[in-house]
Amino acid sequence: MKLSEFQDYCINFKGTSEGFPFDETTLVYKVKGKMFALTNFETFELVSVKCDPEDALAIREKYESVLPGYYLNKNHWNSIKMDGKIPDEQLKEWIKDSYALVVKGLPKKVQAELLE
Repeated sequence: MKLSEFQDYCINFKGTSEGFPFDETTLVYKVKGKMFALTNFETFELVSVKCDPEDALAIREKYESVLPGYYLNKNHWNSIKMDGKIPDEQLKEWIKDSYALVVKGLPKKVQAELLE
């Protein structure tokens, strides 16, 4: 996956915004102000996504290119090396799951708006 494909995929989720809240290189995708994906805009070496803690461990055990969240809560985030070993469809699935996990934690009224 190329950076442009990652950007196009992430921004198309309903209620999503993109920005650089930490520095000029860390591109962050949020749904209603809550992060669900991020990467370094210049290097695109890692993509970090939120994960259910049990799933996060299982994914790390299965894929050598998946690491505990880099500079993030290691229980709830995975960082995926963009080394070509993870198929694009799998990465998209993890991004979609991350978005859904964040939406699930939002107030019910906000969840309903996103499902319209």
